[in-house]
Amino acid sequence: MEFLTSILTITIRAGTSLTVATIGEILTERSGTLNLGVEGIMLMGALSAFATVFYSHSLVLGFLVAIGIGGLLALLHAFLTTTMRANHVVSGLSITLFGTGFSSFLGQRLGPATNNFRLVGLRAERVVPLDSAWIKQIPLLSAFLNQDIITYSVYLLLPLSWFFLYKTRPGLWLRAVGEHPQTADAMGIDVTKIRYLYTVIGGMLIALGGAHLSLSYTPGWSENITGGRGWIVIALVIFSMWNPARAVWGALLFGGINAVQFRLQASGTSIPANFLNMLPYVGTIAVLVLMTWWEALSKKVGAPAALGTSYMREDK
Repeated sequence: MEFLTSILTITIRAGTSLTVATIGEILTERSGTLNLGVEGIMLMGALSAFATVFYSHSLVLGFLVAIGIGGLLALLHAFLTTTMRANHVVSGLSITLFGTGFSSFLGQRLGPATNNFRLVGLRAERVVPLDSAWIKQIPLLSAFLNQDIITYSVYLLLPLSWFFLYKTRPGLWLRAVGEHPQTADAMGIDVTKIRYLYTVIGGMLIALGGAHLSLSYTPGWSENITGGRGWIVIALVIFSMWNPARAVWGALLFGGINAVQFRLQASGTSIPANFLNMLPYVGTIAVLVLMTWWEALSKKVGAPAALGTSYMREDK
């Protein structure tokens, strides 16, 4: 039971950053904006959060700065794609290249500071200590409760985002803009405002996922700390069929395989470490291919019809 609890604990922790970022990308794409800059935004969020906490010793400020940086990068993407009508793919990839290079440049002096950061004792999972004796006595419960503050927020974010998308009027407006902006505009919905708003909100959540990596999952900073998780997020959006309720399963799959490969490495297995490190990505890709194949056979399409297309009222 202790082994299962430890595996589940790592699974949930590893899946938190992916879940937060995936929800952010779902909101963005539901508005019709395709953002391929997830990797760059997560890297900038991770760097800005770590640097802020290291110098200010304030976790709250670190998360706020990361959210602000993510919002600014997403605002730039919204301006280029919505106002300037730039190609969504080109704009998103440009943000990824910028975030990757700029975070590497700015983080050169922060890498050696990682050990000092750990000595400060500001690891995010210690913000809400729930390591009480009564929790340990209940099987598997500690895996859900002995987590960091961002994971606790995910427990609320998942049902709230689903309820917002499918049970509220603003959620209906958001889906309408992503499906048919011309019709939404004719109904009096401000398409430009909706796309700006949810692209920025999505960027904030994506950066928060990056901040979780550098402040909780692997406290510290190293170049390319995300390890390609931004691209996994884009795959998880497709896997979830743009539904927040399904996003968590893909994130937990990635986190579960990640937890198992960590355990295998710790046990001293003869399997090469590089092979084990690639297992979470191979597993995610395999499930994505299977899900895409199944959705094609069942003729279910989840992508917003206007995804990646620019809209101007004059085009009607």
